[in-house]
Amino acid sequence: MEADRCAPGSPPPIASSCLPPGGGQAAAPTEPPTWPPDPDRPVPAELLEFDDDEDLEVFSKDASLTEINSFSPLMPTSPSSMINQYKFDDEPELKDLFITVDDPESHITALETFITYRVVTKTMRGEFDSSEYEVRRRYQDFLWLKGRLEEAHPTLIVPPLPEKFIMKGVVERFNEEFIETRKKALHKFLNRIADHPTLTFNEDLKIFLTAQAWELSSHKKQGPGLLSRMGQTVKAVASSMRGVPVKNRPEAFTEMMDHVEVFSQKINLLDKISHRVYREERDYFCELKEFGPIHTLWSASEVDLADTLKGVASCIDKCCKATEKQMAGLSESLFPTLHEYVLYSEILTGVLKRRDHIQAELDSKVDALYNKKAENDLLSEEIGKLEDKVECANNALKADWDRWKESMRLDMKLAFGDVAENNIHYYEQCLATWESFLTSQTDICLEEPEDRH
Repeated sequence: MEADRCAPGSPPPIASSCLPPGGGQAAAPTEPPTWPPDPDRPVPAELLEFDDDEDLEVFSKDASLTEINSFSPLMPTSPSSMINQYKFDDEPELKDLFITVDDPESHITALETFITYRVVTKTMRGEFDSSEYEVRRRYQDFLWLKGRLEEAHPTLIVPPLPEKFIMKGVVERFNEEFIETRKKALHKFLNRIADHPTLTFNEDLKIFLTAQAWELSSHKKQGPGLLSRMGQTVKAVASSMRGVPVKNRPEAFTEMMDHVEVFSQKINLLDKISHRVYREERDYFCELKEFGPIHTLWSASEVDLADTLKGVASCIDKCCKATEKQMAGLSESLFPTLHEYVLYSEILTGVLKRRDHIQAELDSKVDALYNKKAENDLLSEEIGKLEDKVECANNALKADWDRWKESMRLDMKLAFGDVAENNIHYYEQCLATWESFLTSQTDICLEEPEDRH
């Protein structure tokens, strides 16, 4: 299921065209609403209606945000900030960056075979030279973008990318199902970045969206050299494997680590069980496909039971189709959501470790201050800078953590709500099918005595 669907009866998504529900009925406005609204002025009832057309999180697009780094306390990242989540119906659309990933295309060269995807961008931002761009990107380009975002914003939660190979293995990575799954995941990856109040203004994202292939390749070469990148990767992996000792970790981040550990266990278990349920439904579906035709063949040799047997076969066929549709709902809606948050659990662990690494660096300098009296001035200056860095890192992570948890709750409610709706429709359809069959058999039984008279 795409995140923009909302099951009936489930909470409406945080949308670009939604307002939080107000209390009480207000009179119709006599003048156009203004922005920002007067806090003392009641909100008109007409503006309190929800619009379910789109599920778009909206954030401030103030041009000055492009100059604020990810640690800035001025960045409006809190999910409780009204302007980050809502807009008035009469106000213009605040979202100003729209990205679509589609049209996968296979490329075969003498050295390799790979898939590229069309990335179409439409924007109203002044820092872009045009309002629309169309480029083609391969998976390693997306991987480069994710790495650059994590490097520029180490304590922000960068959305996950789909794995390079998803269980199917290298041999099947060019089949249509794999390519379609990856296309949807890449589309969600870019749109989550576009909706993020900080990542959306990253310069590397702009280059990714606008530069032609040769320009992007040239830009990549301007970064650290191959050996330097390998060294950084090895260092990062080693650090993540052994962990970073932190003396004075704030309690809030210890609670985050505990929460992520439990979340990781539960989401991985849900992902595993949901696939097991799918496999059992698939086996049931295969049995149904063989079960129906047997009744049809039997009806040919039983004249008196022919109509009844054919009716049973028809019911089984309808239930078989309903089961197939239910399976498709699981694979298209529940599975992508669960798997994305399995990957998120790994990303959250990495973000918390990077925060710990920043604080560990501060702790080591503080220890050195007490052991090296001759360099007090230099160490004091470094400690002051690191203290600011830690504070900014903490503020950035806290704000992004709250935003991520709100997004996770919404996605889970939508996913499980959609599963519930599909299950209800499935069982209602099967129930109606068999009830119709029973009614027809009852009518036949009532007609037979009359024929005998």
